[in-house]
Amino acid sequence: MKKLACFFVYVFVCMGMHAEAQTARKVKPKLPAGSKAISPHLFGIFFEDINYAADGGLYAELIQNRSFEYTASDNREWHPLTAWRYTTEGFGYGTISVETNAPIHANNPHYAVLNVEDEGREGVGLTNTGFDGIAIKAGEQYDLSVFLKQLSDNAIPVTVYLKSRKGKLSNEAAFSTQSKDWKKYTATITATETNDSAMLVIVAKTKGKLALDMISLFPQKTFKNRPNGLRADLAQAIADLQPKFMRFPGGCLVHGDGLGNIYHWKHTIGPVEQRIGQRNIWNYHQSVGLGYFEYFQFCEDIGAKPLPVVAAGVSCQNSGGTWRIGGTGQKGFTQEEMKAYIQDILDLIEYANGSPATTWGAKRAAAGHPEPFHLEYIGIGNEDKITPVFRERFRMIYDVVHAKHPEITIIGTTGPFHSGEDYDLGWQFANEIKVDMVDEHYYEKPEWFINNLKRYDNYSRAASKVYVGEYAAHDAGRKNTLRSSLAEALYMTSLERNGDVVQFSSYAPLLGRRGHTQWNPNLIYFTGTQVCPTINYYVQKLFANNEGDLYYSNIITANVPDTAKTFAASCVKDSKTGDIILKIVNRDSVVVPAKINLGSLGSLNGKATVTTLSGDPMAENRCDAAQNILPKTSNITISKSFLYQAPAFSLSVIRIQNRSMGKK
Repeated sequence: MKKLACFFVYVFVCMGMHAEAQTARKVKPKLPAGSKAISPHLFGIFFEDINYAADGGLYAELIQNRSFEYTASDNREWHPLTAWRYTTEGFGYGTISVETNAPIHANNPHYAVLNVEDEGREGVGLTNTGFDGIAIKAGEQYDLSVFLKQLSDNAIPVTVYLKSRKGKLSNEAAFSTQSKDWKKYTATITATETNDSAMLVIVAKTKGKLALDMISLFPQKTFKNRPNGLRADLAQAIADLQPKFMRFPGGCLVHGDGLGNIYHWKHTIGPVEQRIGQRNIWNYHQSVGLGYFEYFQFCEDIGAKPLPVVAAGVSCQNSGGTWRIGGTGQKGFTQEEMKAYIQDILDLIEYANGSPATTWGAKRAAAGHPEPFHLEYIGIGNEDKITPVFRERFRMIYDVVHAKHPEITIIGTTGPFHSGEDYDLGWQFANEIKVDMVDEHYYEKPEWFINNLKRYDNYSRAASKVYVGEYAAHDAGRKNTLRSSLAEALYMTSLERNGDVVQFSSYAPLLGRRGHTQWNPNLIYFTGTQVCPTINYYVQKLFANNEGDLYYSNIITANVPDTAKTFAASCVKDSKTGDIILKIVNRDSVVVPAKINLGSLGSLNGKATVTTLSGDPMAENRCDAAQNILPKTSNITISKSFLYQAPAFSLSVIRIQNRSMGKK
């Protein structure tokens, strides 16, 4: 893993201009003395639907199992009526069943059939308990929709409302069936009380038979107020990171649990009732309401470059097992299947970037986005074993995509670990075919990060660039401690120092719903009502909110033995603002005086802001307790040369405004 490819991607309009264009692109701009250019997109995010990150998480849908598609293959205890209760209050009675003979769409085969034999005083129907209850706020409005089909001759009045165990929590929405074909009905419900464990009730109010499907409830206040949108507070916490890119939708999710479980982007676009949900490799269900259109739109909304990852034509090597114990082994698509699969990837690029006159660009436009999404990067594969099966299929994809879309940077993989056989074979393969960038992953104890601060110092500057796609320091008990956060901060200064090699990096996983995690630690924990950023989140935020595109060495020094490995610092410049940004990490138990010499950096303001994250090294920020460690910002006076007293167990970010650019 020691290599790097040219930073520039050569795109030639015609062969006659090839030599001239090549010569022009080799001309590098003159850099300020003592600096080197680094990636301006170093810190981003990686979203995978693990830990209920999508359904029950970022995706704002409040109804669980809205289309009755849960099965025992998703989770051994699940069935089509999971999260639903048959409701016969007020002495009504009838029957409920789940059928498949005449669905809304073949991609969404299951639906409920309600046969009301006596409506009683309050009707007969269904109650949904949401994800650990439905969280609502008094005065807020919620968009309800449901597909109904009248199966008896008479029209059937239907009522929908929110309730708790003590009574109703909203107004009632009422409508009558109007067709013996599937028809969508919509209404607005206003919550009259705040409640974190509400339930949605839908009841028929007369004798008769009807079919129900896609029973949905969304807060009107989604992120950017988008329909079929994202949970506003959770999306905002992600947006506040100011990520420069977003990798999605996985992860292990992409290459799936067997070939039949590989993630297909085409299954996730179009009307939600026509999308194809499937089993999640993390043992729950994906409704894919949060699909590729929504991922691209979210990237655009938060200013992050989209970085979709597709399987390399092979399934996860742990299929049928777990990452801990292994499984049945890696399987690959047949040669014939690969032709269609490669075309799907070409169609993805057209969906993202093609004009509305193209087949797949038209589908994007039909979804409400005629402008392209400006896709520049695509990942092929994720933590795959570097087997002959993998290499052959990766090469088939790479050759076609690279030939047809030289403007797209292709990111490969070096296997599941930071070293070992797959890592070595992955780099050997990347060098052989000259992949633009490779994706490295590592989850290790804090000590590993501290002992590897020079990991990229000796990587070749002439081979593939590096994307550190998944990493996290796992402290004792997999807790998000300040101690683990500072180990990551130490390491992130080395990523900045080697930002000419490392182009992207992203902590993983991003989200975890309390009580539903398959993996710990995570960057942001949440419940139905809370968003709980970890200390690690604030480390990521401080680095990402203070990125630069030039790196200066030897600006910050401290009298700390190199063997101690408790102190590290970096100095970058943001060329757009002219600001100089210093990041100083002290993982020692005592204050460390850091000497800062800015003499070579030009005219700077005498005032600066310093933001500090410090405290008890074993402290955590938890949903069930106070946020113990939060950044604190103050103003300081600086000079060309000054001492900064780095607090014990701390990350400090000093931002110095360029004097000339600071004037209005």
